[in-house]
Amino acid sequence: MAAPMLRGVSRGRWIVTPGPLGVLPLGLREAHSGAQGLLAVQKARGLFKEFFPERGTKVELPMLFDRGAASNLPQTIYCGFDPTADSLHVGHLLALLGLFHFQRAGHHVIALVGGATARLGDPSGRTQEREVLHAERVGRNARALRRGLEAVAANHRQLFSDGRAWGSFTVLDNAAWYQEQHLVDFLAAAGGHFRMGTLLSRLSVQTRLRSPEGMSLAEFFYQVLQAYDFYYLFQRYGCRVQLGGSDQLGNIMSGYEFIHKLTGEDVFGITVPLITSTTGAKLGKSAGNAVWLNRDKTSPFELYQFFVRQQDDSVERYLKLFTFLPLPEIEHIMQLHVREPEKRGPQKRLAAEVTKLVHGQEGLDSAKRCTHALYHSSIDALEGMSDRELKELFREASFSELVLDPGTSVLDTCRKANAIPDGPRGYRMITEGGVSINHRQVTNPESVLVVGQHILKNGLSLLKIGKRNFYIIKWLQL
Repeated sequence: MAAPMLRGVSRGRWIVTPGPLGVLPLGLREAHSGAQGLLAVQKARGLFKEFFPERGTKVELPMLFDRGAASNLPQTIYCGFDPTADSLHVGHLLALLGLFHFQRAGHHVIALVGGATARLGDPSGRTQEREVLHAERVGRNARALRRGLEAVAANHRQLFSDGRAWGSFTVLDNAAWYQEQHLVDFLAAAGGHFRMGTLLSRLSVQTRLRSPEGMSLAEFFYQVLQAYDFYYLFQRYGCRVQLGGSDQLGNIMSGYEFIHKLTGEDVFGITVPLITSTTGAKLGKSAGNAVWLNRDKTSPFELYQFFVRQQDDSVERYLKLFTFLPLPEIEHIMQLHVREPEKRGPQKRLAAEVTKLVHGQEGLDSAKRCTHALYHSSIDALEGMSDRELKELFREASFSELVLDPGTSVLDTCRKANAIPDGPRGYRMITEGGVSINHRQVTNPESVLVVGQHILKNGLSLLKIGKRNFYIIKWLQL
């Protein structure tokens, strides 16, 4: 799809041509209470943090989402996700949930993968320049991000339907409209609509310019491309609203100013809060504390436990931010928690809702099996686990495939798995109670393995030496 071209430039390829959906009509300004409707509900939940611009536009933002007005059509909202890694992480979830709330209200949403912008690197919220990513790696990451976005969107549609007519969910990649453009043509057409003073005044730019490392031209140019993305989506899809993290407000403002100069129309920005660790650090790849949404990087069990471990002082806020649960139901959950805090009911519900959204019902079931196997010493849970689940649960465990010979003993098993040292010391580790198989302590080294006790129905044994060392054994020729 060719990019919409810029108005007022003599080069033929930069003349504005409206996209297939055109631009949605603005309608007439009318009185509207900001205390009602979709925006106010999400503001009350804490999901929507800032609105830009708040006043002074021909049509105020809440009016666009007033479905009671006869002239109002479904709106289009977008949010960008740069493929600096091959997976989304928990820090991206709030922006994605923001899109889902608009979709559930009947509006169309676009998740924009930044296959082009990721090569520049967004300086927002950063104290130093990002690692330079080569085109091949960005392309792989972009494809992985697309798959991840589509998977979560599919879980959302399949498992969280509320009976309403939802809008569409579309994944695009901005590489599609930059790869055919020439740099000089782009700068000649777009560059004149950006003022250096305004670009330099952005907080993200000021912070970097004052840092010892300074700021590269590539990073500085990032906000120009993000502004053009907004313009492209406005022209092609009638997109009037950009959603982003609270550190994206400066980039959103650049997009608003660019579109307003070119078209005279108003567009809007909405920010969502950034999720931070207990130390206040932003969760993400760069900070080294990312909780990934890709199962190969963070298992459903690990994601589930991340939310189960949330503190009491944050769990109510997280239920409002990360779930679709109605506020009265959240209030009821918290009331029960006051009476029985030891059950950690809010944390478990939060973990279940998020894990189901990210990994589907099968992922949630897997997380619960792993939880029961690890923390409740459940043999039934162990027997129901797949090889993959065991490897996910015990990521540091050694994995062995052994042939079950007649008369194989506990001592034989431990030595074949290289779990104990040879000689008397290894023998004593068993007799002194330092070895367990499938959560059962074994103290007789000469005991012969019994199927159903030492070997589970799924053909696996979980061997533990001491308190922390696990070994997974898959038995062959049972």
